[in-house]
Amino acid sequence: MEDVLDRKRAMCLLQIIETGSVRGAADVLELDPSVVSRAVAKLEQDTGLALLERRGRGVVATDAGRLLALFARRQQDLSDTFLAEVNNLKNSQRGHVELAFGEGFIDLVLEPVLQGFLHKHPDVTYNIRVAGTEETVHCILEDLAHIAFVFQPPNDVRLRSHYSRLAPIRVLRKDHPLARKRKPLTLADLAPHQGASLTESFGVRKHIEAAEIEEHITLNHMLTTNSFKVLWEFAAMGLGYIMTPRSVALKGAQFADLVSLPLANPILNNSRIHIVTRTGRPLSPVADRMLRHVMKAFPQV
Repeated sequence: MEDVLDRKRAMCLLQIIETGSVRGAADVLELDPSVVSRAVAKLEQDTGLALLERRGRGVVATDAGRLLALFARRQQDLSDTFLAEVNNLKNSQRGHVELAFGEGFIDLVLEPVLQGFLHKHPDVTYNIRVAGTEETVHCILEDLAHIAFVFQPPNDVRLRSHYSRLAPIRVLRKDHPLARKRKPLTLADLAPHQGASLTESFGVRKHIEAAEIEEHITLNHMLTTNSFKVLWEFAAMGLGYIMTPRSVALKGAQFADLVSLPLANPILNNSRIHIVTRTGRPLSPVADRMLRHVMKAFPQV
């Protein structure tokens, strides 16, 4: 029965039915009429059924012939659809992209970097996971995300960094006594004051803890949160300082008084943000195009 399902023979039958003659089908298919006749004869031999019957100068399909022709048409439609979808994938017009990044990347990435790509690719679907450093890295390693933006990821050979840039941690608050200091702040300068911190699942917190160990200082965290927005609101309300690698202006009048104060610790001044994928994972054409887009756009923000 595999020969019965031969696509080329079934298409010969379909064209005979549509044109009403063997010669008409041969002209459409650009084949010799004898080739078309033999193809249908082979189909009739394999099925044991008459597929065509003569009527006047032409031919018409029997019930069996119409059934087989319907199969041929459906097969052709599926083939055309498949080829169109493959072409769309090659041209990065269709597909799905999974992204992961921390809340602190939203203002840095969504509008200035991704907005243009999303406008140019309206038929692509997207999923964005907002997570801390640990969860973001997990998404990449478990193939739950194609591309991630992450602050100071762990040194793991399974992670491939396509782009990185310095993102020094700074202290934010304008009307705080610390703002009057004329030199970079040490952690000892911060220790007497109330501050807020991210939870330990964030790379920022791990980086600060490394600096605390180096300077033999334990900072006083009045508030711990897994939300950058809560962190920034804490500083905006004048409740204390925060430490974050903010690199773009925060939106909203409540953040107008926030300023960046430099820190002296080398660990905090050498932190970096990275764009990563999983080592060895081939990206789909549309995900690869997005990766190239963000790598090109990122230095401009």
